[in-house]
Amino acid sequence: MTTTLTDALEVERVESHLNPPASYDLADHPVPTGREEVWRFTPLKRLRGLLDGEASDTRLKWDTTLPAGVTLTEISGEQAVELGELAPNERPAALAAANAGGALLLDVPADAVVAEPVVIRLTGSSVDDLVWSRLVYRVGAHAEVTIVLVHSGSARYSAISSFLIGDGAQVNVLSLQDWDDDAVHLGRDAIRVGRDAYVKHTSISFGGDLVRMHANVEYAGPGGEAELLGLYFADEGQHLEHRLFADHNAPKTKSNVVYKGALQGQGAHTVWIGNVLIRKVAEGIETYEENRNLVLTDGCQADSVPNLEIETGEIEGAGHASATARFDDEQLFYLRSRGVSEKEAQRLVVHGFFNDLIRKVGIPSIEEKLLETVETELAKNVLKDLA
Repeated sequence: MTTTLTDALEVERVESHLNPPASYDLADHPVPTGREEVWRFTPLKRLRGLLDGEASDTRLKWDTTLPAGVTLTEISGEQAVELGELAPNERPAALAAANAGGALLLDVPADAVVAEPVVIRLTGSSVDDLVWSRLVYRVGAHAEVTIVLVHSGSARYSAISSFLIGDGAQVNVLSLQDWDDDAVHLGRDAIRVGRDAYVKHTSISFGGDLVRMHANVEYAGPGGEAELLGLYFADEGQHLEHRLFADHNAPKTKSNVVYKGALQGQGAHTVWIGNVLIRKVAEGIETYEENRNLVLTDGCQADSVPNLEIETGEIEGAGHASATARFDDEQLFYLRSRGVSEKEAQRLVVHGFFNDLIRKVGIPSIEEKLLETVETELAKNVLKDLA
């Protein structure tokens, strides 16, 4: 049977049920009611104006470390589109594009090998501040760079970010959500992986009242590889939500997703939604997604939903795993039987749960900070109760 151009276009129109079509038109992104599949886990009332579209000139405070050759400039929204910005596919990202008043472009030239991390520290001053942000990260072909974003302070913040990764580039991106307890953060990191390029994207959430993060990946050619990592620790009353979408729209591409989270305290709620779409053209791809949650106290809720949407059987491998559990009784018994106190045994189990993922971050200073933060989080509840 002959495949016509019309048939090919129909293939391209296939959309994931968890990843709405992209559009800058706000009419295509109506205000959610909470009954939609992509919003049913999110407490909408706690978004505090981030779905309403109110314009704001308020900005977060920026502090940057830019190694030689890396530039950060202001561009217009039109220029962001011309550069190939990945259009928003949800209302908060569309509002951020519409209300940010332009965009910022971080540029890493082709063939650059940037030894020191690019660090962007974003700090909010008050939860009364409504802040919209539009960011484009362009990494040239065969460049090597690490980009670190650190969010702290307090604000109601919504950001749309596009990472345009050139052919053969090697990129490590880390986004740390270390907000004050009252902050609200909605973020969408959309990544286009060039031919034979490699991207590691790590999302880490500790602070904030409500944090809802997206990491979306698509491919500009065969041979691209994406590793999506995540770590989160929810305390009493916190809502931490992470959504992943890997769109295998090119053959011989790879994606690997590993997210781990812990919960403690009454009303702590985490959500992890993983979705992989393997299109008909994506023959020879490999993908795997995994989410693990450790419930440390009563009164917590962890929702974990992995998804695979497969349109071709000509693949190397595809799978997923999800688990939510309390402390492993056998691990605790083993440690207690060797004279380790209950408090120390639980501390060791939690550190062991996170340690292998933390070591994959690839940024020593951040790895040390994460180990310290896990210890601080444990002291808030679990170890305090056992003291």
